[in-house]
Amino acid sequence: MATMPEEKPMERPAMALAADYEYNTLMRLLGVSVSKHLLDEHFTVIWANDFYYQLIGWPREEYEETFHNHCDLYYRNDQAEWKRLTDMVTDSLMNGRSGYNLVTPLRRRNGEYIWVKFSAAFSDEYVDGYQVAYTVMTNIDDLVRMQKEQSVTYDNIPGFVAKFCLRGDGLHLLDANDRFRAFFGCEGQCGPACGLSNLDTVQNRTTYVQNLPLMREGKHVHFTLQAVDHGGGNVWLQVNGECIDHIGGDPVYLVIYIDITDITEQRELQRQLEERSRLLHEALEAAKKANRAKSDFLSRMSHDIRTPMNAVMGMSAIAASHIDDKERVLDCLAKIDVSAKLLLSLINEVLDMSKIESGRITMAQEEFALGDVIQNIVTITQPSILEKGHSFDIHDYGIRHERVVGDPNRLEQVFLNVLSNSIKYTPDRGSIVLEMRETPCQREGYGRYEFIFRDNGYGMTPQFLEKLFTPFERADDETVHTIQGTGLGMAISQNIVRMMGGEIEVESAYGKGSAFTVSVCLQLQGEESEDFEMPDSRPVLVVDDDRIACETTCERLDEMGLDGRWVLSGGEAVKRVSEAHRAGEDFFAILIDMKMPGMDGIETARQIRAEVGAGVPIILLSAYDWTDYEAEARAAGINGFVGKPMLKSNLVYAFKRYVLGEAAPAAVTPAEPARSYAGKRLLLVEDNDLNREIATEILSGTGAAVETAANGLEAVERFSASSEGYYDLVFMDLQMPIMGGIEASVRIRGLQRKDAKAVPIVAMTANVFAEDVEQSKAAGMNDHLPKPLDLGQIARVLEQYIG
Repeated sequence: MATMPEEKPMERPAMALAADYEYNTLMRLLGVSVSKHLLDEHFTVIWANDFYYQLIGWPREEYEETFHNHCDLYYRNDQAEWKRLTDMVTDSLMNGRSGYNLVTPLRRRNGEYIWVKFSAAFSDEYVDGYQVAYTVMTNIDDLVRMQKEQSVTYDNIPGFVAKFCLRGDGLHLLDANDRFRAFFGCEGQCGPACGLSNLDTVQNRTTYVQNLPLMREGKHVHFTLQAVDHGGGNVWLQVNGECIDHIGGDPVYLVIYIDITDITEQRELQRQLEERSRLLHEALEAAKKANRAKSDFLSRMSHDIRTPMNAVMGMSAIAASHIDDKERVLDCLAKIDVSAKLLLSLINEVLDMSKIESGRITMAQEEFALGDVIQNIVTITQPSILEKGHSFDIHDYGIRHERVVGDPNRLEQVFLNVLSNSIKYTPDRGSIVLEMRETPCQREGYGRYEFIFRDNGYGMTPQFLEKLFTPFERADDETVHTIQGTGLGMAISQNIVRMMGGEIEVESAYGKGSAFTVSVCLQLQGEESEDFEMPDSRPVLVVDDDRIACETTCERLDEMGLDGRWVLSGGEAVKRVSEAHRAGEDFFAILIDMKMPGMDGIETARQIRAEVGAGVPIILLSAYDWTDYEAEARAAGINGFVGKPMLKSNLVYAFKRYVLGEAAPAAVTPAEPARSYAGKRLLLVEDNDLNREIATEILSGTGAAVETAANGLEAVERFSASSEGYYDLVFMDLQMPIMGGIEASVRIRGLQRKDAKAVPIVAMTANVFAEDVEQSKAAGMNDHLPKPLDLGQIARVLEQYIG
């Protein structure tokens, strides 16, 4: 768990603030209490997310003022529970455990109690000399109350009810209702008993011998026994046993007895017994599923959320360390933007699970470059690839049209799901290859693209392949059962690809690896002219241990009018370059792959420079970002870097910049409204200080004057006090204290002045569901912008309403 930074926001790099903002947004949306405590005598709260305060029912400021972040003060009226908690922590620390779990009632601000589960982990971090613990507090009130209701049912069900554990050849009584105790004369705490009956007869022994093997296997049993009641009378009991649990591998049975001595009531009692047994079984299953759903939610989403979050945090750190390098910072910003959008997409899918399961996902239609999509997923997954030591190659088999029309974000989501699985389910130092092909499509103006992800990982069994695309299904064999995942990724991916008119096909051999083929038809977009012509065919050397990469790169070079030649190792490259230099026929340029066995790309470049000097441009090729080894590469004499795949546009860019010395294209800056709105006045209504600062900065960049209000009531008062036509547009948050945006909009529309009905009011909110949009429109709002803010959407709104 990352700790909140302690610097003042204005003293920190902008990207670190952005990362904090994304992190805090995630903490808010997950709906789980997360807090950080000192292990001092107060269990002092260092930091907690918003849901911590929502769960206990105290506003943050009032909590801090009342209890000074001291948990012992919060528990001052619940000393017994405070002692349980402190004893648990003390015992865990003394016995060297890494944390603790505790189920306990918790008093909320209104005096009511709810049941919660504390899951705490002790960290190696110390603050002011005290060890730090991280705590997740889960609301399990519904589950506990359900269990209590089941307990009431347990005690009031007709007949006798008991719970037994089958150990060895004997049945041991664990629990029983009052009727069972009264009938068999049990007193006080239940312990080992004589089995299912208190009468030793040949028939009873025979029945035991017949049914105990079934019970060892956990199967349902149904039979009749003879017993003696506490008054000495003989009775016949119908016994129904259901395995409900295991303790140390031994089955635990819930057994229900019905007195069938009066045979005339047997059938009705049997029907009631079976019905109530079924209901009890269903209630137990429902409780188990509900408990698993709450406990496993965070672990299921861990991978999908951590992957883009890792990229956001990593790029933020890189940007901060290169703050004076504008091009590098802008590159980091672009990659952070890509990862943040993916993270937002994942959160939206979690919040709207019904949309995922039903496949009601809207597909965008926008122009994009395939190379950008591939580079984005490489940026996001690179830390995981490097961490596991995988080799990763990208092969381009004749991509002729790089610019297409479709939904790049959804395509990235599919690729990321597939590639992330390849990374996770391939043992360390494995091999992953992405192959790209373009083939004709039957639909005019479209191209058929195949993206094949191959790995030599664990592979899948034929049985699991049949349910691979079923939601929440995950392989359960021992080689992969510890790997976390939601079980949603492939189901979502198949849904998206089919909406694009494509398909996902899978080939897998257990223990050998898998190949996922994503096929989609995309509308072709006119390609920009590649302005690159050479007066003569000059030789270029490609150095890569991957023969396919060498051949396809040389094909691209030949298309550019160059003479592509290749070798498969650094040693061969040094030899070929030296021979050409001595013959006075230096290569026009040398392209060297970074990852090669024996002699890598940097060492190869270093030895080539020793042979031929600085005259021949050397360009480093890699599917990875070269941030970590840039300084070493520059020192070895490498002129520049180009990322795989080796699409024609990538090679043209590399030769223009690093070989011909042409100026690099201007770095792409974040989109801004194309026109100025000087002379226009905007009213921004937002209660959150940071959100208000961000929105004010963005809107001010349009040239418009921006005034702010901290809640709906203040907005209504400002609008009422202004002259008619003073404000040209109002941006209104929906959820605010004192007065929300819906009520504020209704009040503004109801004012008796001409501009009250005409002024555009646009919702700017994190409430993004369809019902939120309908509610805002019903209140008189003109439009609805979701958070996080999108500059393109802001530009559209300004152009539409005040342009």
